[in-house]
Amino acid sequence: MLKPLLLAGLLLAATAALADDLAPAPVMQGDTRIHDPSAIDVGGHWVTFQTGEEGGLYQGAILLKTSPDGITWSNAGAIGKGVPKWTQAVLGYKSRNIWAPTISVHDGTYYLYYAVSMFGLNTSTIGLMTNSAFDPLHPGEGWQDQGEVITSHASDDWNAIDPFRLDTSDGRAWLSYGSYWSGIKLSELDPKTGKLRSPATPAIGIASRGRGAIEASSLLEHDGKFYLFVSYDRCCAGVASTYRIMVGRAETITGPYLDKTGTDMMRSGATQVQATMGRYIGPGGEEPVKTPEGDALIYHYYDGEDGGTSKLEIAPIHWTADGWPQLAPPP
Repeated sequence: MLKPLLLAGLLLAATAALADDLAPAPVMQGDTRIHDPSAIDVGGHWVTFQTGEEGGLYQGAILLKTSPDGITWSNAGAIGKGVPKWTQAVLGYKSRNIWAPTISVHDGTYYLYYAVSMFGLNTSTIGLMTNSAFDPLHPGEGWQDQGEVITSHASDDWNAIDPFRLDTSDGRAWLSYGSYWSGIKLSELDPKTGKLRSPATPAIGIASRGRGAIEASSLLEHDGKFYLFVSYDRCCAGVASTYRIMVGRAETITGPYLDKTGTDMMRSGATQVQATMGRYIGPGGEEPVKTPEGDALIYHYYDGEDGGTSKLEIAPIHWTADGWPQLAPPP
């Protein structure tokens, strides 16, 4: 019988060898500066949506980039200017920018969820914009703000930021969200309105680190199972960032999500997918994205060779024989 340390070493070596066999992710070109990216491919025309920059020309609005191939990127302006005015009345303060937008489509209507908050607070809100005539060549046009989806307050033990919508194969729709505090939540949506199914829709806990650093949740349905991606540790600190991408798997959308060892993500279980590698520091803010070649994961990292600038990567997802996602390594 192999001793535990020897067995662990062989498993680690086997994992490394498998990772080495994967072709690296493509090199992104053009203007790849981005944070908290979400992307969609519409007939071969790519659009990304990202956290707005404080101040400047667009005053914190959601920023856009476009690409003809998912490789070479150009700035495409923003969606309007500033933060939606309704958020100040709901939150009791004026935020300086919109955070972590996420794009999805249902029956020809495009749904863009976003968060408004301030660092260190859980008085936060998630809002929604819709667009029934989305043009990827003019991605800033046609959006209608639908207002509040869900809000958290200082008295709550959760935080209404980092939304992600998944439309499941059974025709239902779900929103994951959360950061720090008691972790990641899941609520069912009305697929058409994009809002909660009812005011009494429960918030289901699906992952937690006991008030530790967990956020940026996103979901993927694959081969009859559900995968929950999250970011662990420190975001937004340039080369000092320690973000890393983690995953768990469940038989149903509501969980429980377990890591490879069988540990529940509600008890800090998670399997690492990507962490700092060379110049690619603190990967995170991830989302699955559909491509013509299959599922991929879009994320940002902090470039150690460019002063910690936050940049874009889109990496193909590969699947192991036992059904776990493995990410193509950085270029």
